[in-house]
Amino acid sequence: MEAHVTNRILAARAVRAFGDGYVSLLLPLYLLELGYGPLEVGVIATATLIGSGLLTLLVGVHSYRYHYRSVLLAATLLMAATGVGFALFTQFWPLLLMAIAGTLNPSSGDVSVFLPLEHAVLARSVSDRERTAIFARYSLVGSLLGAVGSLAAGVPELLSAALGISMVGSLQFMFIAYAVLGLAAALIYRGLPASVGTETRQPRAPLDQSKRRVYLLATLFSLDAFGGGFVVQSMIALWLYQRFELSAAVTGTIFFWTGVLTAVSYLVAVRIAKRIGLVNTMVFTHLPSSLCLIAIPLMPQVGYAIGLLFVRSALSQMDVPTRSSYVMAIVAPAERPAAASITSVPRSLAAAASPFLAGYMLSLSPFGWPLIAAGVTKIVYDLLLLTMFRRVRPPEEQPAGQTSVQTDERAERRVRAT
Repeated sequence: MEAHVTNRILAARAVRAFGDGYVSLLLPLYLLELGYGPLEVGVIATATLIGSGLLTLLVGVHSYRYHYRSVLLAATLLMAATGVGFALFTQFWPLLLMAIAGTLNPSSGDVSVFLPLEHAVLARSVSDRERTAIFARYSLVGSLLGAVGSLAAGVPELLSAALGISMVGSLQFMFIAYAVLGLAAALIYRGLPASVGTETRQPRAPLDQSKRRVYLLATLFSLDAFGGGFVVQSMIALWLYQRFELSAAVTGTIFFWTGVLTAVSYLVAVRIAKRIGLVNTMVFTHLPSSLCLIAIPLMPQVGYAIGLLFVRSALSQMDVPTRSSYVMAIVAPAERPAAASITSVPRSLAAAASPFLAGYMLSLSPFGWPLIAAGVTKIVYDLLLLTMFRRVRPPEEQPAGQTSVQTDERAERRVRAT
């Protein structure tokens, strides 16, 4: 039963990631073709992150009232409606409203309403020692299919040339395809069981004994997300369009390879985490990737910039499966949906302000100030995370002979003292 559940979750993640892979690249191009500028692109990207954050919060906090499968199916219908809406409307205000209410993702990662439920289901389906590995597979599937989706960013140009339709019409076709992918994900979710494993009811409050710890992590993750919002895939694509005048097809190829490198890094992260721990893996792989971000705008030629993007992609996302595993490990099972949403929602909301600022920066200069701002912010986050949570260990990293209760109590005192 557990394998059946995880396989369906991974399959649905793959379908959604494929759509996110090309939509994140085509969204800025679509808005530019409609006559909007970098600032409007940033505003729309910000709106998508705000909407995703609010929806994710609602799902994480109230999901225990409903069957998880029903909530996932409702989210896929919203995904389908989002694709149709972006294909039908071209005025700015309707697009802005749909960006807030829909599931559009300007990032290469998963910042969606699906995340808290899928994380909670995966964590419940495996043992503690298998938890990081299953989250690595989850991230691997998302990254690989997102990379393949990036290649599909070249399809509108082919459609426009082959069929003689306008570029706007070709882009609208891709949004309709995004809606179809939402319906395909719904078919996959329909095969899930009504309950999973040793599913437990939520406590009286969505968070109880883990509240302080989760809120502190949410604050730190928000700082990281604020930095990451400067370099969501849509904004990096916009920078490449402006700075080096790359086409959508070339940009899609670049992001295909960054996605492949990211996918490989997830598997490496599992091995590193077993040796040095989850928090150390999150920090010591993240720091050099942030330095790469700072260096990219300083590169005089596109080849050097792309090379650093590749290096950064091989390092920057190793914290994704380890972070997800860590959050699920240090809270009680009944608190996992709430913990997943409360640590991811502030990330979405904090990241929401950054694309607007990045768009404003790029409207003033194509130099790449958003990448520098992202790198500096992320370095500060890494140092704070290492200081505050290095000794808060998940069950599989506890010293031999020490009980979970003793570890939790000592770690909690350290966090409070910090």
